[in-house]
Amino acid sequence: MIRILIAEDHLIARVGVKTILNMQPDMNVVAEAANGAQAVELHRQHQPDITLMDMRMPGTSGQEAIVAIRAEFPHARIIALSTYGGDEDIRRALNSGVRAYLTKDVLHDELILAIHAVHAGETYLSPSIRALEASSVPASLSARELEVLALIVKGHGNKQIAYDLGIAEHTVKNHVKSILSKLDVEDRTQAATAAIQRGIIHL
Repeated sequence: MIRILIAEDHLIARVGVKTILNMQPDMNVVAEAANGAQAVELHRQHQPDITLMDMRMPGTSGQEAIVAIRAEFPHARIIALSTYGGDEDIRRALNSGVRAYLTKDVLHDELILAIHAVHAGETYLSPSIRALEASSVPASLSARELEVLALIVKGHGNKQIAYDLGIAEHTVKNHVKSILSKLDVEDRTQAATAAIQRGIIHL
């Protein structure tokens, strides 16, 4: 029997996933968490075979919960569930140690397939996510460039960004030039669009 912890802040989604899993003859949902902090505590209590982790939850995020769980249980087998399928979202999750990454529009057959694969010690990525990973280049933005990009996404001009970050306007211009080059885009609008689509910046 595969013992499963579900961490998902939306009740309807959590109940839906639980119903699907408990219908499987070899699966049993042993605990449910509504946020990242609960997920860490329930994982400690139950030490499930598989944890399904929503990446975006209030308070302690799924990403933070994964890091905390794996610090205490290095061999924890965690599957990321996310509304977002951007390559940077996927890369962050995989770097934190998840064994599979699924978007929430996944068909339940694929969810079951992923759980069986991860339980067997394998990594599972859907064909579409594998293709995205293979075709994408890491953004590799510095911490300061990420701050500038976040303000670009908010629609701030160079002068406002300089004021917000307490740096010179010409320094902002240099950061913007570097951001455009790294994201392989031509202007600020394209940079903002790419940042959101790829999961570099979340609104």
